Amino acid sequence: MPDTPDDLDPAALPDLSEPLRRAIGERYLSYALSTIMNRALPDARDGLKPVHRRILYAMRELRLTSTGGFRKSAKISGDVMGNYHPHGDAAIYDAMARLAQDFNVRYPLVDGQGNFGNIDGDNPAAARYTEARLTPMAEALMEGLAEDAVDFRPNYDGTLSEPVVLPAAIPNLLANGASGIAVGMATNIPPHNLHELVEACLHLIKSPNATDEKLVELVPGPDFPTGGVLVEPRESILESYRTGRGSFRLRARWEREDLGRGLWQIVVTEIPYQVAKSKLIERLAEVIQTRKVPLLADVRDESAADVRIVLEPKSRTVEPEMLMGMLFRSTDLEIRFGLNMNVLIDGLTPKVCSLREVLRAFLDHRRDVLLRRSQHRMEKIDHRLEVLEGLITAFLNLDRVIDIIRYDEDPKAALMREDWSLDHPRAMTEAAYVSPAEGPGELSEVQVEAILNMRLRSLRRLEEMELKREQDALMRERADLEDLLASEDRQWKAISDQLRETRKAFGRDAPGGARRTGFAEGTELPDVPIEAMIEREPITLVLSEMGWIRAMKNHIPLDQELKYRDGDKGRFVLHAETTDRLLVFGSNGRVWTVSCANLPGGRGMGEPLRLMVDMANETQIVAVLLHRPDTKLLLASSLGDGFVVSEDEVLAQTKAGKQVLNVKAPGALKIVHRIAGDRIAVVGDNRKMLVFPVSELPEMQRGKGVRLQRYKDGGLSDATTFDSAKGLSWHDAGGRTRTEPDLTDWSGPRAGAGRMAPRGFPRDNRFN
Repeated sequence: MPDTPDDLDPAALPDLSEPLRRAIGERYLSYALSTIMNRALPDARDGLKPVHRRILYAMRELRLTSTGGFRKSAKISGDVMGNYHPHGDAAIYDAMARLAQDFNVRYPLVDGQGNFGNIDGDNPAAARYTEARLTPMAEALMEGLAEDAVDFRPNYDGTLSEPVVLPAAIPNLLANGASGIAVGMATNIPPHNLHELVEACLHLIKSPNATDEKLVELVPGPDFPTGGVLVEPRESILESYRTGRGSFRLRARWEREDLGRGLWQIVVTEIPYQVAKSKLIERLAEVIQTRKVPLLADVRDESAADVRIVLEPKSRTVEPEMLMGMLFRSTDLEIRFGLNMNVLIDGLTPKVCSLREVLRAFLDHRRDVLLRRSQHRMEKIDHRLEVLEGLITAFLNLDRVIDIIRYDEDPKAALMREDWSLDHPRAMTEAAYVSPAEGPGELSEVQVEAILNMRLRSLRRLEEMELKREQDALMRERADLEDLLASEDRQWKAISDQLRETRKAFGRDAPGGARRTGFAEGTELPDVPIEAMIEREPITLVLSEMGWIRAMKNHIPLDQELKYRDGDKGRFVLHAETTDRLLVFGSNGRVWTVSCANLPGGRGMGEPLRLMVDMANETQIVAVLLHRPDTKLLLASSLGDGFVVSEDEVLAQTKAGKQVLNVKAPGALKIVHRIAGDRIAVVGDNRKMLVFPVSELPEMQRGKGVRLQRYKDGGLSDATTFDSAKGLSWHDAGGRTRTEPDLTDWSGPRAGAGRMAPRGFPRDNRFN
């Protein structure tokens, strides 16, 4: 009878966790390797990912040359998807469109016709509306594909073949850059100037042990397609190129434009790389609206074919450098572009490379391409020389060849059996090339086929002379190729000549080849408080019962009649200046800080304060104060607990505010009073008053505080501070000020019950 589950011995069960762990690990590793090699990381030799390489190769197969016609992008992406890249056509089209965007790619590889997106961040039109063809740069990348320059492999279904890597006559990896995220690793390479890269390659060929410092002199930094100004220190750039990791500070290019009569404006003509202009304009408008940069008054986008963003200062006395320094801090007019040269070496091994290693990988690839193309050319020459020897032999024995072709039943076999050296000994002596025939004086099958396929009009004497001239030229070319394959120095000289041709075709003298990104010293602005950059003007703050706030120009009488929304009325009215900061105290013990320069104007009814800070709807505004440094506040809850806090400690840096007094329901913040004197007077709902020294209250930054007065019923009604030498004052029912100089009867230790308030104390139990 089989064992029941209760009878099973756990030790006897097979260990299934280890095989499962191994299986999951193997499969995830396979996925990671596939992502790294076939999707995310570029090849160091041609600087392309598989999808880009397949797009270019498919366009070559469609014969979309740089001088030919355009084809629909839908046709191109369809061929790429069907023949080489079995992924979504949207992803293929996006990759192809990026190769055509001159604001994303320093040297576009696709010549697009139609809407391929713009620097504002708009997407390209649908593939059925756009057309494309190759650029001369892309053709340079694929030069030599028909000459066995690189290996080919079967495509995904084995019906076609595709190149493993392109011959790449240009250092495309650094010229156009790359970015990608793989599993556990990523790459981010900025574009560079091709002229400078070729200069560095030529120097590396001449001096294989060249230092990083010398290479960075030749390649001083990235060259972004959108221009801009690099403000990264040279030491940092050198370290980034030496290690393959780092970052570059890139700023927009701007200039001061004089408008006459002392007026001026700032015009931004180049923005940082990969910053969408529309998003940048939105951010600048937000900065103006929130008054984070009070020196900026307005922004306008006057761009057409070129970038032109106009920034208007708030005052002609503003320093342009100060204004731009603030904008660099708070907007994408300055960015940091990361460098992570993580690439595939030989298409297999991911490695974070230095500038020198990347250039070395490209040069080694060019040498392999040169050797393979030279060997392929030699094979072609050998084949042609074999054919030419047979044709020349036929010309030297023309009558015999005609006789065999005319009368023999099998002319091919007869021609191959004939010993041509016996009839005409000079036939073999005139030919310097040794044919791979069966024996001396015999013709090979290739030669016989060429003779039989020869046309009658080729039998003229001029044709024979032309064949001999061609033979001599090929023999000289073959000798040169043999010398090239035997000499490493000649190989590097040939590569240098090819690079010079590339520099001539795409260098700084070619259209679009000049450096676009400049260099400058990155001056840092000191930390200047925003208040110091705001023009000081008198204002009157008005906060209504429902929490609507506004700032009216100038100091108006505090008792002046003002208009409010229906059902609303005034609560707080105080004189201030635009440089002040307003402290808002909530019933939950939280404090918010609002810059008076950011408050809405007084023409309307204002705006809700709750939209400017993160204040819950159930939170009531207890008090508002203008911040005064180096002063202290008395905070107390309705339950009678409180403490002294420095006013500098309650300043909040975020919209969420700062929790200062900890209170629990049903308690709430009740008293916010600026300390002025050495005594504290508190009165409860039971009309009992207690006076004690301020020194008995602790000074804290945050907390519940200590007991101010003890109650049996009710809670704290009011509290104030005063100078014991002057006595305690309050307003009676008739509005007259009364002062009680002798407070001995009400003085006692903190947390006492106190005594009934003096005769004439207000019935609302409030000091003011």
